[in-house]
Amino acid sequence: MAKKLENTNSVIILGGGEFANLIRKYDDEQYFSDEVNHWTAIDCMDIIAKLVDDKVDSAKLAYSITDVNEISNEGFTPIFAVSEFLKNEDPFECSWDVTSDSIAAYIANLLNANLFIVTNVNGIYTQEPKEQGSTFISKIDATKLLTFQESSIDVMLPSLLLEFGTDCYVVNGKFPERVLSLIDDNINDYNFDYTKIIGE
Repeated sequence: MAKKLENTNSVIILGGGEFANLIRKYDDEQYFSDEVNHWTAIDCMDIIAKLVDDKVDSAKLAYSITDVNEISNEGFTPIFAVSEFLKNEDPFECSWDVTSDSIAAYIANLLNANLFIVTNVNGIYTQEPKEQGSTFISKIDATKLLTFQESSIDVMLPSLLLEFGTDCYVVNGKFPERVLSLIDDNINDYNFDYTKIIGE
């Protein structure tokens, strides 16, 4: 997916992937402190950022908002390794409620950028997609999401969207053309499922 974002004026913020999932697993067994869980999971985001950067010639690692702007101006796609930046800003409580979704929302707000949560499902459902009776939701108010027990986004994101007064899109990254359709005004091919979360 990262290779497809060349020349789209995008900034990539990657989740911690299986590394972060292992931290959750270990926490279930060992009960680490909230602070250690939070920052170790963010370190996992940096690891994934470095691994993806190694495979994408059109991208460069960024460690600050200044880096993001400079790399974009050079014609590359910034991959934001966020740990150092977040330690300086410290905008969140230490909690599993905060993942790369909320971190991306915080940074998108600073950049005055549109927010796309690129995940492995088509968007948000009334319950887990594999559950019987699960229904896809194409548009939902962030206020309503505050009451959801499970969704493809983290718990904190709806509150941030309301605080910032901004929308976001949840889209399946297994189909890069879907992501490109949403971010490129010249394509306008929306014949696929995605969820728009209304935060305004």
